[in-house]
Amino acid sequence: MSMKALYLTIPLAPLFGAIMAGLFGKYIKRAGAHWVTILGVAVSFICSVIAFKHVVIDGSAVFNETIYQWMVSDGIKFQVGFLVDKLTAIMLIVVTFVSLMVHIYTVGYMKDDPGYQRFFSYIALFTFSMLMLVMANNFMQLFFGWEAVGLVSYLLIGFWYKKPTAIFANLKAFLVNRVGDFGFILGIAAILLYVNPSSLDYADVFKFAHDGGFKGQTIEIFPGFQWSVITVICILLFIGAMGKSAQVPLHVWLPDSMEGPTPISALIHAATMVTAGIFMVSRMSPLFELSDVALNFVMVIGGITALFMGFLGLIQTDIKKVVAYSTLSQLGYMTVALGVSAYSAAMFHLMTHAFFKALLFLGAGSVIIAMHHEQDMRKMGGLKKYLPITYITALIGSLALIGFPGFSGFYSKDAIIEATKHSELAASGFAYFCVVVGVFFTAVYSFRMFFMVFHGKERMDEHTRSHLHETPAVVTGPLILLAIPSVIIGAIVIQAMLFGDGSSSGVILDGAIHVAKNHIPEHGMFGEWHGVFGFTWHGMMQLPFLLAMAGVATAYYFTLHRPDMAELLKRKLSVVVTVLNNNYYFDKFNQLVFAGGCRKIGRLFWKVGDTRIIDGLAINGSAKTIGWFSGVVRHLQTGYLYHYAIAIILGLLGMLTWLVTR
Repeated sequence: MSMKALYLTIPLAPLFGAIMAGLFGKYIKRAGAHWVTILGVAVSFICSVIAFKHVVIDGSAVFNETIYQWMVSDGIKFQVGFLVDKLTAIMLIVVTFVSLMVHIYTVGYMKDDPGYQRFFSYIALFTFSMLMLVMANNFMQLFFGWEAVGLVSYLLIGFWYKKPTAIFANLKAFLVNRVGDFGFILGIAAILLYVNPSSLDYADVFKFAHDGGFKGQTIEIFPGFQWSVITVICILLFIGAMGKSAQVPLHVWLPDSMEGPTPISALIHAATMVTAGIFMVSRMSPLFELSDVALNFVMVIGGITALFMGFLGLIQTDIKKVVAYSTLSQLGYMTVALGVSAYSAAMFHLMTHAFFKALLFLGAGSVIIAMHHEQDMRKMGGLKKYLPITYITALIGSLALIGFPGFSGFYSKDAIIEATKHSELAASGFAYFCVVVGVFFTAVYSFRMFFMVFHGKERMDEHTRSHLHETPAVVTGPLILLAIPSVIIGAIVIQAMLFGDGSSSGVILDGAIHVAKNHIPEHGMFGEWHGVFGFTWHGMMQLPFLLAMAGVATAYYFTLHRPDMAELLKRKLSVVVTVLNNNYYFDKFNQLVFAGGCRKIGRLFWKVGDTRIIDGLAINGSAKTIGWFSGVVRHLQTGYLYHYAIAIILGLLGMLTWLVTR
């Protein structure tokens, strides 16, 4: 098989499975639906491993070719093309492996659901959409994948369409992402407008940027204010990333999306849709490196998200909501890394986070299955002895999340903190404060959840307790397989990811990302490399490790040792708790200003524009005018012959008078 055929197989295998399960599900039955989609994603994963070996390990040439030309308009080519370089290869491995684990897990989680075939069709289609986004070599295909993952996420979040809360959640996700996507498409339009000659191909745009094509180009958005074109383009593209990767203030859709089945939480919020924005900015590094303003903007947004979304995880009682807010916070860490030009660290954390966050989501799902679909942690406790495999894997996921030494999250998160510390950009001080303080709160909410669920007093009812047992192998198997990289992948790849050339990126991403020389500190972004043990020891001597351990101790004290103190603290800080319970009033603001404002504008157009102007004046008004005029004119139609004779005579006299006197 040629490499081109292999690369085509990667996205098309899941698409084939989605079509078979979706269109022929009632013929192939439930078993056929899960087998065809699992095999499709498994084939895609195997091909991705081969591609990774070919591009990264063997060092073969980058594949950048057009697969199909759709059309040419005004000299601009709209094409389907693949770019498979080291950055793509990493994403292919992550997306297909996590997707495969989710597909297998779904067999157990959704076994009694009447929409079984439909669900498998959706998650396979989602995998295809993400792979098309990742493999794109031009902005048209990128936008196709971008919108496709948004569409399928809408279908997945609202999968249980008879639940009003699920319908509200998927509509909310769809609309919030439309806001980000509007900025994204404006950024693409600006690229088309200012790149000469106009092109949607990455290589052409990056070459134009490298040759200084954007230098000196300005745009007047507001009268009297000149903006650098490249800054505007980067900020607009990043607004798209803010929607997909759920950054403040476009984060509000992600917690509500927990209304969907748990497997899609692991798929969408660990390895695919929410990481699309991080991947896109990394891919666009040749553009972002030209604008310090854009990088500072990215850094500030990331810092705010990392810290303030972590606060919200402290007061959640829904097990999935805790993991959801954790995802928001960790995406903030990745965004901060992008802002300090540490794209390799962002991708490193994206990879490790995909494994341990999928593990935590699926672990939460295992608990939910055992608890007969109860998600309130206040009704759990003491599950350690009933769910031993879930307990151990949840502990591994939690330790990786807080960055405990030796686990994958430790290496990637510490790399981000180090890069932020060494950055010389204006906003780096603020971002560093956010990511360091965020470590403490990450440990608090992570182990608060862990202790509430698996330790302490058993708070479930007797019926639930009597039926508690470990979930089946089809559920625990993916947990074990995800736990392995959650422990070891960080230590294995850190040198290759970060320290390959001693400065901006490791050998894995060499050539796939671009970092300007003025953004590389004198001694490198991540300090000096003294081996895995040296990096681990150095990290254990730093403030973030101490804060993480303090966070675990705090969670233990308030959750298991003195839960009464937690209630007392909650009463003392009732104002803060109220603000957190209301999500900083983002939802209420959006409902009042945007949703309420749109409804009022719509009502105005309805009452005034439609009812009064269109119906009242244009349609009913014209009908009434014609009716009135007809009522006047019909009086001339008397039916008497002499009246008509007089009218004819008067008409003739008038014509004769006009002919004689002209």
